[in-house]
Amino acid sequence: MALFDFAFENAPIGIALVDLEGRIIRGNMAFVRLLALPPEKVLGTHFKDFTHPDDIEADLILFRQVLEGRRDGYTIEKWYLRPLGEIVHVLIHVAAMRNADGEVVRFISQIEDITRHKVHERQLAERAAQLELALEAVRGGFWQMDILTGMFETSDRLAQFIGGPAAARLDLERYVNRINVIDGAQADLTPLIAGDIDQNVAEYRLDTIHGERWMRCDRRLLRDSDGRPVIIVGMAIDFTEERRRIELLEETARTDVLTGLLNRRGLSIEFASLQSAEGFSVLALDLDGFKDVNDVHGHAVGDLVLQTAATKIRSAVRDRDLVSRTGGDEFVVVIAGSRSTGEAAAERIIERMREPIPIADQVAIVHTSIGGVWTAAKQDMFSLLQEADALLYEAKAAGKDAVRF
Repeated sequence: MALFDFAFENAPIGIALVDLEGRIIRGNMAFVRLLALPPEKVLGTHFKDFTHPDDIEADLILFRQVLEGRRDGYTIEKWYLRPLGEIVHVLIHVAAMRNADGEVVRFISQIEDITRHKVHERQLAERAAQLELALEAVRGGFWQMDILTGMFETSDRLAQFIGGPAAARLDLERYVNRINVIDGAQADLTPLIAGDIDQNVAEYRLDTIHGERWMRCDRRLLRDSDGRPVIIVGMAIDFTEERRRIELLEETARTDVLTGLLNRRGLSIEFASLQSAEGFSVLALDLDGFKDVNDVHGHAVGDLVLQTAATKIRSAVRDRDLVSRTGGDEFVVVIAGSRSTGEAAAERIIERMREPIPIADQVAIVHTSIGGVWTAAKQDMFSLLQEADALLYEAKAAGKDAVRF
């Protein structure tokens, strides 16, 4: 319970416990900051009181469906209204907490401020609208697939964009062969063919006469009068320059959105200014058993586990030490000081990660493996990290939940 309380209070995103009437019975500081209310005014407040009027009914419908046993939880985007009229766009994951008899006793909500992301989405949508108005000048084109016959064909414009002015239309095999293999899952049409969804947007790299280009492909499913899937149409637009601008924005950020830790770029910047007369230890970590958590409990719980792991790792080192999430379930820690200081920090992290992580009425067992290197004088960060990664793989090969220093 103490571990849950610590993770709850120190999570970088808002977390709230809600009673069966929809009133807040507990909220962490990140949640309080989202509402811009004094902490004492948050408790007992109904979520309707700070939800935008346009979003209340949709939220209440989903809330009642959980109470009626028709679903276990839900995810919704909506607006919060702050006391001075400011609107905050949030993404909320709500899960029911049940007793031993399966009755809902309260709800736990994770709330993320996505205002900035929505601004970026609107900017991209505006650009997409401008491109649509100038369709004749667009870089890309259409394709169409007949689901009943399996016949796929690109438009002349798309074929020429890919292969040049004299290029013939492409069938499915030749089009797919132009897609970067790393992005194959993004281009998958299976959910549309099966009729599970009616439209989606994929982003993938395509080999063209202009070189490899990033394509944004809006795919839409057409059905017959009986609702059966018959045709998929797609519009592939070259958005390479937009993608590069987005990547540049991401590169300029220094922190990881989910955990609040440094990201790879932030780690590099902070390491450059880190001082120590006794040397530096670089620890490469990843989480043992994290894939099972995602597979069994879903990505919302996986995110909570990552946040809790970040809190545990941060608590095992000093304020001056650097802690970063470099991707997925991979973390890097830099300890300023002697080799023994680095080894001791690695052991503390191992021990803290052995403590189970509460998730609703269950626990997740997620350990960590660590590879560590120590250097007396500062060297290139990512060269040290390569050595630490090699030791990490040794630790995992030896049975995981271990340190190789």
